[in-house]
Amino acid sequence: MSQGTSGPAAALTGIRACVFDAYGTLFDFATAAAGCAEIPEDRRAALTNLWRDKQLQYSWLRALQGAYVPFWQVTGDALDHALETLGLAGDDGLRERLLDLYRTLGCFPEVPSVLEALRRAGLVTAILSNGSSDMLSSAVEGAGLSGAFDAVLSVDEVKTFKPDRRVYQLAVDRLGVSADAICFLSSNAWDAHAAAAFGMRVIWCNRYGQRRDRLPGVPWREIRTLAELPPLLERPQ
Repeated sequence: MSQGTSGPAAALTGIRACVFDAYGTLFDFATAAAGCAEIPEDRRAALTNLWRDKQLQYSWLRALQGAYVPFWQVTGDALDHALETLGLAGDDGLRERLLDLYRTLGCFPEVPSVLEALRRAGLVTAILSNGSSDMLSSAVEGAGLSGAFDAVLSVDEVKTFKPDRRVYQLAVDRLGVSADAICFLSSNAWDAHAAAAFGMRVIWCNRYGQRRDRLPGVPWREIRTLAELPPLLERPQ
């Protein structure tokens, strides 16, 4: 990982905008299953992980097939698979409860103060996500982050999913900022690598202690939480 994972680092200069992935980066997708008392405690982590894995797999496969549907459908399809696999299917009330909770996932604790610090520093802030427009609106409002972003960008606009280059181009076009003036943050290593390969200046927020991927594109730095972000950015002139 460029610049290593510890020790002092020079500030990332020339940044005009900080663009964030949503799920797993700003919003904690584990809070959906954690909020369901009906799910046995020893099954919640398994449900969270399988649901997330299938959600991502379905998005990639649909992108390859040119079979786009809104991410909300992908999320429901992935949940159905996970519930059936874990022997939790058949309870429509549980399914609907989980989907309702997914609409208003909690954000990670450092997120509000980090966004406030970035905006005080004069940086544009935005979300760039696979999430459907209505999903993102609900998540932002539910987390109390209304007004914290200059733009909330959904792949609905380009009808494909990350890591398609058209998704990253959407941020460049909508924000009017060149790729190399965007600091992109994602907790997903594959997303971080893809954005770096596109030309963005990328910081991988490795919340889950994952091993480094071997993919095109090299993120500039690896951090464990977004709280480490503001000191790494030089205030734009």
